[in-house]
Amino acid sequence: MSRVGKKPIEIPKGVEVHVGNGVVQVKGPKGSLLQPIPAGIAVTVEEGKVVVTRASDEQQLRALHGTTRALLANAIAGVSQGFKRELDIVGVGYKAEIKGPRELVFTLGYSHPVNFPLPEGIQVSYDAKANRLTLEGIDKHLVGQVAARIRMLRPPDPYKGKGIKYADEVLKLKAGKSGA
Repeated sequence: MSRVGKKPIEIPKGVEVHVGNGVVQVKGPKGSLLQPIPAGIAVTVEEGKVVVTRASDEQQLRALHGTTRALLANAIAGVSQGFKRELDIVGVGYKAEIKGPRELVFTLGYSHPVNFPLPEGIQVSYDAKANRLTLEGIDKHLVGQVAARIRMLRPPDPYKGKGIKYADEVLKLKAGKSGA
């Protein structure tokens, strides 16, 4: 049996979990999320805990057991605390600007500014002094996906480290050419 899948998920105060029609709805102080449940996986709420079980030891169900439990744990953590991802913009003249509620405009050394529309469910803040962009939301997958798409606009250069990088990312820079 899956070690991850076996562990029950504690439901924190202020969070409600409802199971029905192959979907688990999680409501909390930060918002609400829906998590679909694959066929063959059962989810029950008992004594303030969410328990995930599987119908058989079929390989596909074994694979989905721990994954479903982890996705539910992320949904519960998201509606209670939320998730945050920080990006550093490194380089002379590289910067970001928040335009309206749902758009970022980047200056990244290209001949034109780069417009980036933000999806619903993501809040952004920008510290111009530290050149740090902070993304926050209740859906861990969405926060990570948006951060990855922003990083792809200008990945860090391997020689000088210029570009957009995760705040906790450690870059190993190349030496470059040696002079004659």
